[in-house]
Order: sequence, then C-alpha cells, then structure tokens
Amino acid sequence: MAGAKDVVVTVLLVDDHAVVREGYRRLLERQGDIVVIGEAADAAEAHAMFRKLAPQIVVMDITLPGLSGIEAMRRMLDQEPDTRVLIFSMHEEAIFARRALQAGAFGYVTKASAPGVLVEAVHTIASGKKYLSAAVAQALALRADALDAAGSNGLSAREFEVLRQLVQGHSINDIARSMGINPKTVSNHQSVIRQKLGADSAVQLLSIAKKLGL
Repeated sequence: MAGAKDVVVTVLLVDDHAVVREGYRRLLERQGDIVVIGEAADAAEAHAMFRKLAPQIVVMDITLPGLSGIEAMRRMLDQEPDTRVLIFSMHEEAIFARRALQAGAFGYVTKASAPGVLVEAVHTIASGKKYLSAAVAQALALRADALDAAGSNGLSAREFEVLRQLVQGHSINDIARSMGINPKTVSNHQSVIRQKLGADSAVQLLSIAKKLGL
C-alpha cells in the first residue's frame, strides 16, 4: 500500500457484478496509490455511497439494474458538479460514449481494453485530465456524422435514458418507477423522443435506435 506521504486516489466502484468489482479492486489497489473505498451494485446504492464517502473518482458501468450509469452520474453531478466519473463499460458504440461525455463524464473506457488502460485512465483523471481509450476515440471519430444526422444530440439526458429503457423492452410504468417520475411524464418523453428522431411508430423508433448503436 502507499505510504503516508504518497498521494492516494480514492475510488468508488459501481458495477452490478460482485466478481467483476473484485477484479477491478485488485487491479487498482495493486498500484499502491489507489484505494477503493466503496462498492455499489446499482444507481441508488452508488448515489448513497457517493454522498457518504465522497470519493475522488467514481468508476462506473453504464448498464446497471434500473437506472443507467449515465443517469446515476447526472444525479451525482447535480449534487457535486466537480465529480470525476470514469465510465467503464462493455458498450463500445459511439452513442454511449458521446452521451456519457455530454452528461459530464471525465472519461470512457471499454471493458475490452487491456487492464493497464483502466489504471492509466484513473491516474489521468486524478491529475485533472480527461481520458478516452483508443477504441472509443476512434469510434467517436468514425460515427460523428452519423450521430449528428440521426438527431441524437437533440435528446436531453432524461430523454436518452427513457429511450434506452424503451429499447430494452421496459414498459412505461417500469421506466417511471426506476426513474422516480410519473408514467404520464414518461409517455410525454416518449412522444418528444419520437418527434425529435422522426419516428412515427414504435417499430420505426427501434430501427432508429439500432442505427444509433443502442
């Protein structure tokens, strides 16, 4: 472990798989200057631990039970605007990286990256710089025009979260419960999403979402 005079980076790990979190913990703490001070399995637990522990960096997956990591991050940033969140996800599609960065993520790394990339990302973010793994940077560059053409930039963070859950097959009531809002509000969001993306039906909406990489 790091000595008393060393600068220690505190990290909160958020992933719904305990075995995965254990692997991340061992990898990060092996460096000597990184300490994992907490772990969470979903957005609600992550937000509670974030408030309690005040970690320097939150390493968080996007796909969580209920609310996504992007929505969890948005709530953390509402509470503490200077929060540094590193998204560490299986999603390599440009749309997820772009939305995460637009929502305030300090970095984005895919789980397909070499182990050392996660460590490098944490160290880079701890120094105050943003970080993208090479694959994510390339995907963003290649898909930039397609994402703009599809109009995805017009969706708010909440609308994107509703779209993500709709694509996963969740009902209006399920989405309302997970996001803590009224079902009528979700329906309104759905209507706005269709209008912004130019979808006249649920099937067309799914088709557009597929093209976006959702």
